[in-house]
Amino acid sequence: MSTPTTRTLTVAAMALAAMLALLTRVSGLGPPGWLAALAYGVAGWAVLTEAMPRYGVSRFGPADLVTLVRAVLVGAVTAMVVDTGHPSESVWALVIVAGLALSTDAVDGRVARRTGTVSKFGARFDMEVDAFLILVLSAHIATQFGWWVLAIGGMRYVFVAAARIWPWLGAPLPTRLTSKAVAAAQGIVLTVVMLLPTVPGTILVGLALLALTWSFAHDVRWLHRNRATAPAVATDATKTAQQPRIRRRVFTTLAGVLVLFALLAPTHLSQLTPATFVRIPVEGLLVAGLVLVLPTRSRRVAAALVGVGLALVMIMKLVDIGFQETLGRQFHPVYDWTALQPAVEFVEDSVGSFASVAAVVGAILLVLGVVVAMVLAVLRLSTVAVSRRKVTTRGMAALGVVWVALAVIGQPVAANSAANEVFDDIRQARADLLDPDVFAQQAAHDKFRYAPGDELLNGLRGKDVLLVFVESYGRVAVENPNIAPSVDRVLDDGTEALRAAGFESRSAFTTSATFGGLSWLAHATTQSGLRVDTQPRYDALVSSERLTLSGAFSRAGWRTVGVSPSIVRDWPEAEYFGYDKAYVRDNVGYKGPNFSYAKMPDQYTMSALHRNELAAEDRRPVMAEIDLVSSHIPWTHLPRMIDWDTVGDGSIYGPMPAQGKTKAEVWPDPVKVRDAYAESIRYSLTTLIEYMTRYGDKDTVMVFLGDHQPGPSITGDTTMHDVPITLVAGDPAVFDSIGSWGWEKGLNPSPSAPVFPMEQFRDRFLTAFGSEKGHPGT
Repeated sequence: MSTPTTRTLTVAAMALAAMLALLTRVSGLGPPGWLAALAYGVAGWAVLTEAMPRYGVSRFGPADLVTLVRAVLVGAVTAMVVDTGHPSESVWALVIVAGLALSTDAVDGRVARRTGTVSKFGARFDMEVDAFLILVLSAHIATQFGWWVLAIGGMRYVFVAAARIWPWLGAPLPTRLTSKAVAAAQGIVLTVVMLLPTVPGTILVGLALLALTWSFAHDVRWLHRNRATAPAVATDATKTAQQPRIRRRVFTTLAGVLVLFALLAPTHLSQLTPATFVRIPVEGLLVAGLVLVLPTRSRRVAAALVGVGLALVMIMKLVDIGFQETLGRQFHPVYDWTALQPAVEFVEDSVGSFASVAAVVGAILLVLGVVVAMVLAVLRLSTVAVSRRKVTTRGMAALGVVWVALAVIGQPVAANSAANEVFDDIRQARADLLDPDVFAQQAAHDKFRYAPGDELLNGLRGKDVLLVFVESYGRVAVENPNIAPSVDRVLDDGTEALRAAGFESRSAFTTSATFGGLSWLAHATTQSGLRVDTQPRYDALVSSERLTLSGAFSRAGWRTVGVSPSIVRDWPEAEYFGYDKAYVRDNVGYKGPNFSYAKMPDQYTMSALHRNELAAEDRRPVMAEIDLVSSHIPWTHLPRMIDWDTVGDGSIYGPMPAQGKTKAEVWPDPVKVRDAYAESIRYSLTTLIEYMTRYGDKDTVMVFLGDHQPGPSITGDTTMHDVPITLVAGDPAVFDSIGSWGWEKGLNPSPSAPVFPMEQFRDRFLTAFGSEKGHPGT
């Protein structure tokens, strides 16, 4: 006989099946997902039909129905998480469904209270559905960030299992707003981080785990303190005196771990190992001695200041880790703050504005949380040290002796890394504050500053000159054994194709001013003949009168063009570089879609340049700097080459981004990241080769080079800054002018090819094709 409960569960099962069918159509949900969801549904049905009579419930109340809706949504989330073979585009489907499930958590409690149907069954039903959702989400995130994330989902179940051993853990807990907030935050965090890059995502999940650990520790403390008075779980009253000691030990341990992390954590993610923390920080011994000798009020003030200082040290280390993982270097405390805006824009371009906002909010919460937690931790440890002055003094003395002995023999167990890092940052900041003035003096000494136009670039008169920067085209692309073979084939085949079309080429390496990012520094270095490796240097350059390469062409009579299709803001620097026309995202005529970071494919960029500037017959020779960005990180949603006659306004690219691999599909696997990078480089190089064979003639000269090496995700531990540079031309006289450079024939430089600093290019180029004497500035 059908009962109300059975009918309700039948409707829920049908709703789950409908959701699975929809997900199959929308995101390609496969058999593993269906199987997991069905198992979830059957098990849930069994548990509910067994539990409801035990709680004296014969039918679902209004609030229980809301919880049942959430349970259905959790079944869909389970299916998507288990089905690892479904297309990665469904990450948004997973986020949406999980978000809907989380939103209903704020509804069922209100419904129960307003309808007067609050019950123990409803509370337990709500709790278990939430716990399972968090477990599933944590398991999914653990595949990206590491097994430790499982602690978020597993903590509730460990707690329940422990209650079987210690029954007092199963006693009812008082309602606590902070506990509810922490529990609710877990699901939100685990959902949001699906859209974030690895570093901020890891930090946000780590904070969530820390908050959850604190919440459970607080509950365990309360239960232990009240176990003697709880009728159902009463224990030996003689043990209650131990409760304050247990509470203090828990908080003291957490405080010690946090302080040790700040003192001993490395600035490289690869060095973050257990051995790193088995060291004695001399800074900790110093602070311990300080709190022992100061009076109470001064000690508290000092402890708070030390806490703020350690928080800043910890934040800087986390930022350093992020910079090492992306740019292959540590964070510069003076001028790298300007890189934050491009970083936020990159996140927005790659995964959407929601993720960029979440990243900013997460960063602010992280800073505030670290400062507050560190101050409380140091205050706690200072109180413990003073309350056990004798033990602390002896321990500090013994550790001090050991530290000195180990430091003398050079053992890394004797650590002073935190102090060294602060000192290095201060020294670097001092040097960087003085550097712009020194650089401005260097920029003022320019032997070409007053060179007249009729003495510049005479060896290239009548020729179109294209200076092309290929994003992230580094030496690794032509030498890494896992990347180079496919790139080499494109270069070697391109050499032959160009030769057949009447072009020759010469190649070498140049050492870029930057690594892993900040491409505009490499562009400025090539153009100015100065090493522009910091933002203050760039700012000083563009406010100077230093002659740029494009400025020299303009002075000599060329029409000069700058093409930077990823710029979406005002570009005041275009005037400094001497461009007669600057093409950016909104004035190049592109009507197609974005390709992850790239606003348009490289092939469109080159096609539009030809159509807008080079196709006209009655015109001046053109010199153009072109910045190609299809090979920009994250190397996903990549375009494909199409017939040049079909490029048009770019509308043809409409469906192409969705057909490419997504970041969620590529980035969890380092091999796939490497392959995607190689594919993007092949695309950019093929674009240039085909452009020259199709549109170039004997009066076309192209110089193409990488702006910088890709980041450590591709290069590994190396921080070599070398990038390939190639000159292609159809006039043999061009190569006669650079004969002394010793560049190798072809597009593909060998490991023994010449290497020169990028800042030498301007002077070498102007000297080779124009006046050798120059006109020194005054």
